[in-house]
Amino acid sequence: MPMTTVTTRPSLDEIRGWLGDVPDPEVPAVSVMDLGIVRDVQWSGDELVVAITPTYSGCPATSVIAFDIETALRQRGIENLRIERRLSPPWTTDWVTEEGKRRLEAYGIAPPAEEAGGPSPFERLLRKPLVIACPRCKSENTRRISEFGSTPCKAQYQCHDCLEPFDYFKCI
Repeated sequence: MPMTTVTTRPSLDEIRGWLGDVPDPEVPAVSVMDLGIVRDVQWSGDELVVAITPTYSGCPATSVIAFDIETALRQRGIENLRIERRLSPPWTTDWVTEEGKRRLEAYGIAPPAEEAGGPSPFERLLRKPLVIACPRCKSENTRRISEFGSTPCKAQYQCHDCLEPFDYFKCI
């Protein structure tokens, strides 16, 4: 898309709409807005400030996300721009939108199955394992293969009915 110069300041809703087109680099089926990574969008005088919170503090994709957001906004003519990283409060899967959960599932990743801040790690050891439905065939006849999947925020599961492995986006 050719770069244009903004002559009138776009609304925050318009900017959020543009950010809804910026894909997450690790799961391109969902946007940075779907995942709740974009925490705030505000004008500070004539400077646009976009606050982002990575899914975890050491997320290697954070720099790519910031670059992709900056690129998308500059292509829309926003020149005076600052990307802020906010680590507090920490990101939580509660911030994933319903549309984001739907898109994760359509992409083959089971979305978070419970609210973040649920049982403590010790309580999780003592309770029955979560029932995670297969995103492909919807069967609940699944089992966790590994606590860690392709990224630290996902666990690896397998469906016993369709036999497909799949990632589960863990509650954080």
